[in-house]
Amino acid sequence: MASMRKIHPAWLDNHKSDKSCWVTVGRTVYDVTNFLEDHPGGAELILEYGGQDVQKIMEDEMSHEHSDAAWSMMNEYIVGKLCDDESVAHDEELIPEAKKELGLGNEEEMEVPTDYEADYAKHKFIDLKKPMLAQVWKGGWSNEFYLDQVHRPRHYAGGASAPLFSWAWMEPLSLTPWWVVPIVWIPAVCTVWWLGLQGLGDVRIAAAMFVLGTAVWTLIEYGLHRFLFHLDEMMPEGRVFITLHFLLHGIHHFLPLDRMRLVMPPTLLALLATPIYHLVHLIFPYYFALCGFAGGLFGYICYDVTHYMLHHSKLPQYWRELKAYHLAHHFQDYQMGFGVTSKFWDRVFGTELGIKGKTA
Repeated sequence: MASMRKIHPAWLDNHKSDKSCWVTVGRTVYDVTNFLEDHPGGAELILEYGGQDVQKIMEDEMSHEHSDAAWSMMNEYIVGKLCDDESVAHDEELIPEAKKELGLGNEEEMEVPTDYEADYAKHKFIDLKKPMLAQVWKGGWSNEFYLDQVHRPRHYAGGASAPLFSWAWMEPLSLTPWWVVPIVWIPAVCTVWWLGLQGLGDVRIAAAMFVLGTAVWTLIEYGLHRFLFHLDEMMPEGRVFITLHFLLHGIHHFLPLDRMRLVMPPTLLALLATPIYHLVHLIFPYYFALCGFAGGLFGYICYDVTHYMLHHSKLPQYWRELKAYHLAHHFQDYQMGFGVTSKFWDRVFGTELGIKGKTA
């Protein structure tokens, strides 16, 4: 880790915006500018405390007492220590060229990387500098240890994605930008529904089946999230099941801020959707089933795009509340709060997650 930079308290007044936001905890100064958009409670909550000490608010149970994982994540953003020495009071006013001439370097861009070694030394789980999949396969962990560790969120430095495979050519298979979902699946929705409409010959029936399919998707979304993605304590022992769990959903809980692993790769969705497609055709006549399946596939698109938004985007008030609810599932209680696009089925089945105050 780089040596600690001396920062005069007067500098903090210049770092209260979304262009440069610093906060302190005691005498330690953190540059959280790059974390603003990733903050579970939204950038506004951090900017409200820009240039201030955030220890009290981070420990406030009424607002949201932060987990050990959140405190550990803060280490990535350390930029220095407060210093009352008047000799450094005006250094902040020096332009970068002058700093370079004085041998100070471009300190504004100083970055402290995540201490992967310390995390691995402490928990003996996954070393984020190495491909994760091989470590999961060879870990030899008990289910209890694995589930405890995989649900302790980490944050990979630099906005990149942690390596999953040992072979670089396979890495793109695990990375899916959010926009792939609508680009790939909206044409499929339109095609399947149009075929159903042609067979039914009645747009009202075709539309009703589409709406029914979308509504049923919300239950499927809840069921998949609760009983497949979070098989968790019901999961059989063994590295095969641990590896499958990690690939299916564990990696998302381990690295919840990874932008490239927030939506489902098309190949994985195709595997999961195939039995659902056949089940729909067992229940309904062929053309009814096509329209209903199109509606369900549309519901999935809404789910995955919403899931991405809830982790990273600026949102209207309703979606901010839904975002707080989903992030509480990650950072508060992963065994509750399985709804992503709605809390409805959580209320029906008694898994609604209560949130203390507003999420920060």
